[in-house]
Amino acid sequence: MGNNKPSIPKGTRDFGPEEMAKRNYIFNTIRDVYALYGFQQIETPAMETLHTLLGKYGDEGDKLLFKVLNSGDYLKGISDEELQSRDTLRLQTKLCEKGLRYDLTVPFARYVVMHRDELQLPFKRYQIQPVWRADRPQKGRYREFYQCDADVVGSDSLLNEVELMQIVDTVFTRFGVRICIKINNRKILTGIAEVIGEADKIVDITVAIDKLDKIGLEKVNEELREDGLPEEAIDKLQPIISLQGTNDEKLDTIAEVLKTSEIGLKGVEECRYILNMLKQTGLNNEIELDLTLARGLNYYTGAIFEVKALDTPMGSITGGGRYDNLTGIFGMPGLSGVGISFGADRIYDVLNALDLYPKEAVNGTQLLFINFGDKETAYCMPVVAKARKAGIRTEMYPDKVKMKKQMNYANAKHIAFVALAGDDEIAQGKLTLKNMVTGEQHLVSPDELVGEVLR
Repeated sequence: MGNNKPSIPKGTRDFGPEEMAKRNYIFNTIRDVYALYGFQQIETPAMETLHTLLGKYGDEGDKLLFKVLNSGDYLKGISDEELQSRDTLRLQTKLCEKGLRYDLTVPFARYVVMHRDELQLPFKRYQIQPVWRADRPQKGRYREFYQCDADVVGSDSLLNEVELMQIVDTVFTRFGVRICIKINNRKILTGIAEVIGEADKIVDITVAIDKLDKIGLEKVNEELREDGLPEEAIDKLQPIISLQGTNDEKLDTIAEVLKTSEIGLKGVEECRYILNMLKQTGLNNEIELDLTLARGLNYYTGAIFEVKALDTPMGSITGGGRYDNLTGIFGMPGLSGVGISFGADRIYDVLNALDLYPKEAVNGTQLLFINFGDKETAYCMPVVAKARKAGIRTEMYPDKVKMKKQMNYANAKHIAFVALAGDDEIAQGKLTLKNMVTGEQHLVSPDELVGEVLR
């Protein structure tokens, strides 16, 4: 072999059988819950035209797009001067027409615009597919990873937000993970900035407030001063920085501070509606109003949410919010939407850390038939078929090798039962069934064998 050991590109991963079983458990659970709420699945191609992708994620995003070389003679039509100028950006527009998708939102917007005549609005879609980013790989950050999004477009109703919170609650209840759903509203943040007259400082403000638990009120105010906030603005912020009490009490305090801001009060009202509706439905997990939540500020226009796992330290494992103009980038303005995205890789780590995968979700073969030779195999084959027909995951060992090797195979694959039939068993029309967990074994008829394995 020498030195040419095979490898995979940096920032990508192989998923072995055990990982796939776990990942499928995650995706299938999320899929089932989405379907319960009337969401429908779509898929879009791995490649989109660069025309679709470029300019949608800002300059930073454009740099992180993987571009795909045109097929055939991609240098055709490029002059020597152009080649020698080494102007990468100019050249790549001529060498590449396509790129790998960077997220699922832009392809979704493109899909909605292309298929608007067939779509029933509101359109509730979900999509579980890989996305690619030419990012520096580091721990927990990959160049290829799966996103798992659900969005409702074409409806301004806050019932959509309520429903998405119920979906989050249901999914994590099924996983057995205790979470806190954090909720905020972009309009409240805009209102705060409006009331204190510091529109461009809203991120600084949320970052500072977020440190209250760690550094205390004095230090937070100190930091706001360093960010260039005038004293009177800081005074006005005090009730909001040290916000306490139930969600309703917090909203009352905020409404008082924002009483001169129309947009701020609208945000308060939206939050109240969502939280009151959720009281009617009863969640299994807590939901908490959190003003420090400021994700995707240049993107979200209404409710914003994030989900944290309570029993293991991990960043946000699900997030989302309401945005105003999904399809405007493709010349179809005025379509509002709200969406969430489950962080499959992080959820995988949480379920691992808390050991929450159900046995049946990750288990493989349940029953292995030992191969003693042609005659014995012929006798076993109908029983193998019978077991599979009953829904038992069954293997017939393909080769006639030493029994020890076959038993090792069963142990390595955690197969719970082994069946064998030699001359004695065949003479009686039976088989020996061995329980690999307890080590017990006894003679059974084909029907009894199926019954025992299913028990």
